[in-house]
Amino acid sequence: MNKKTVRDIEVQGKRVLVRVDFNVPMQDGQITDDRRIRASLPTIQYLLEQGATVVLMSHFGRPKGKRDPQYSLRPVAERLSQLLGREVLFLDDCVGEQVEAQVRNAPQGSVILLENLRFHPEEEANDPAFAQALARLGEVYVNDAFGSAHRAHASTEGVAHYLPAVAGFLMEKELRYLGQALANPERPFVAILGGAKVHDKIGVIRNLLPKVDRLLIGGGMAFTFLKAQGYEIGRSLLDAESIEFARQTLAEAGDKILLPTDVVVADALAPGVATQTVPVSAIPADKMGLDIGAETAQRFAEVVRTAKTVVWNGPLGAFETPPFEQGTRVVMEALANSGAVSILGGGDTAACAEQLGFAERMTHISTGGGASLEFLEGRTLPGVAALMDA
Repeated sequence: MNKKTVRDIEVQGKRVLVRVDFNVPMQDGQITDDRRIRASLPTIQYLLEQGATVVLMSHFGRPKGKRDPQYSLRPVAERLSQLLGREVLFLDDCVGEQVEAQVRNAPQGSVILLENLRFHPEEEANDPAFAQALARLGEVYVNDAFGSAHRAHASTEGVAHYLPAVAGFLMEKELRYLGQALANPERPFVAILGGAKVHDKIGVIRNLLPKVDRLLIGGGMAFTFLKAQGYEIGRSLLDAESIEFARQTLAEAGDKILLPTDVVVADALAPGVATQTVPVSAIPADKMGLDIGAETAQRFAEVVRTAKTVVWNGPLGAFETPPFEQGTRVVMEALANSGAVSILGGGDTAACAEQLGFAERMTHISTGGGASLEFLEGRTLPGVAALMDA
């Protein structure tokens, strides 16, 4: 973490423009999970305690550069107001003379939330004039949106060219945990990879394999590796274009990679469907594998129990549909009890930990799906690179 943070910059009496990640799940105008809003509170509260006026900006959904009421951040302003226990001033745009006047005239110490950045196509195009218009709303820029740091957008990268730019506490925490795991982990260092496609994780596997002591592979992507070993996988998920990569990786990695030895199969991915557990050498041609089997779950759990650092990205089965969450549950419980530093990469893994009740027992759950993946691939994140070095 060689970037300056909010602690390293004078903010008293200043307008601080903060990029947050308020891209929360919503149904019928109601927020169904406010974890990302809560994750931003330490930075917002610190800035208020230091006497700053806080101007927050975020994207929400994919409105495709047009104003669309279903993607308004107004419900987020209401939820943030409840969490902070104070009024949050919501503006119905994020740039323009009227917005600038409202921000200038807001009482010192206000919290202001701008409307969805992606109502303007210039945001995702990283348009310099749009970035300058955003920059006029603040005197200091804080990026606390790790989940968007892998995108070079006007609010994540562009603005940093026009204002002193530092990391917020959430960004700092993400970089510290993920950075430490990659650069100097306490060993044994174990990575667990799941999810659907091998293709999405090729960069991660290439970057992690030389660094880890063991790599456990489950989820849909395990079947491509099993296919590469010559097993029949029935109607299980197959990422055909990645079979050769899987074959080469297994040849190079030796016993560093652990694959399932048994799997739970069914006719379809549906709740309450009849299941059976079979060895990977006996997957029926008309069935699909939807979870790791009990034997594999115990083997994975054994490895996790002796680990000192564990990075986990992607569930080990189709956890949204019981009973295919069982494999992930067994391994996650072992991790929760292991005393290891546990770092979960965002998205499905975070949702899974929350659903299974282990979220509070993990050391760190990343708020960034794509960003944590790119970080684990060893790629430079534009939103981080643009911040001032410590």
